[in-house]
Amino acid sequence: MKAQLKWKEGMKFEATSEGNSLLMDAKAPIGTNTAMTPKELVAVGLGGCTAMDVIALLKKHKQAYQSLEVDVDIITSTSGQPVVFKSATLTFSATGEVERAILLDAVRLSQTKYCGVSAMLVKALPINYVVKLNGEQIGEGKADFGVLNG
Repeated sequence: MKAQLKWKEGMKFEATSEGNSLLMDAKAPIGTNTAMTPKELVAVGLGGCTAMDVIALLKKHKQAYQSLEVDVDIITSTSGQPVVFKSATLTFSATGEVERAILLDAVRLSQTKYCGVSAMLVKALPINYVVKLNGEQIGEGKADFGVLNG
């Protein structure tokens, strides 16, 4: 994977990778708050990576899901620079005709085997998760990838 950043104006940059691009900016007063910040992109990347795993696993098991939302709640450091992520909580909320055990297993597998972003970030901060199905909390856990090779 290769990425490139090009300065546009002020604190705005265009990031490009594999033919896709997006803008990033800083919060005011340094930037103009017209795009996500780099830290927000990391949080969104975490949510997107695990959400894609869960949907792929639900499809594999032929589950009739109607929706999946992943809320990413990041706690950051409050003293000194740089401000870093201290912990993350992922809340998975699915609706539809989904078997509880399959949804729980899909999230567990994402957070222990498949999600590369979680695997990288869990080396620096704890990642916890909560699983909800049709508005009811059905489980919770913690990302744990054990000893990773390479």
